[in-house]
Amino acid sequence: MKDHTVERRRGKALEDAVLDAAWSELLGGGYASFTMEAVAARAHTSRPVLYRRWPNRADLAIAAIRHIRHKHPLVIPDTGNVRGDLVALLQQFSKGRALFAAFFSLQMSEYFSETNTSLADLRTSVLQGDHSQLAVVLARGVDRGEIDRSKLTPRIASLLPDLLRHEVLMTLKPVPNAVIAGFVDDIFLPLVRPKPARREKK
Repeated sequence: MKDHTVERRRGKALEDAVLDAAWSELLGGGYASFTMEAVAARAHTSRPVLYRRWPNRADLAIAAIRHIRHKHPLVIPDTGNVRGDLVALLQQFSKGRALFAAFFSLQMSEYFSETNTSLADLRTSVLQGDHSQLAVVLARGVDRGEIDRSKLTPRIASLLPDLLRHEVLMTLKPVPNAVIAGFVDDIFLPLVRPKPARREKK
């Protein structure tokens, strides 16, 4: 007997089911064993349904990664100061997404070969159109006078997540809170703090 409940899925319900299935396939075997056939079978649908939405497995993989990120968004903290906001945001990232990022940098090598792209290109594709929680925290720091806008170059603005990703790649573990605090206090904030106002000589 056919499952008419499955057959009636349309629109977002069907798309969510496919993307959940695609994510499970990626987690199970990485991109090397990722196929449209396996995703269709896991989602209880057909390959033509997948191909109407995603022309190839690379597009489906990117869609699945974006889907799971949107299901588990980061909350923008507001502790009253930029130091507290940065530490809280990085702690969230470490617990919720850092191992995820490490997994895909290790498991997506065939994707990079197939699409002739890099990890940076993958990150751009995944984040395309997304709102940056870090950008909000940094902008608030500038508005409060805690960060010198002229010192916040693109390279420095991305320094904290870059440090966090590197730490996770080296350890394959969430980053300890003490290490996160060190990134903020010892490396980032000294680079972006405004210079103290000079006292006029009497």
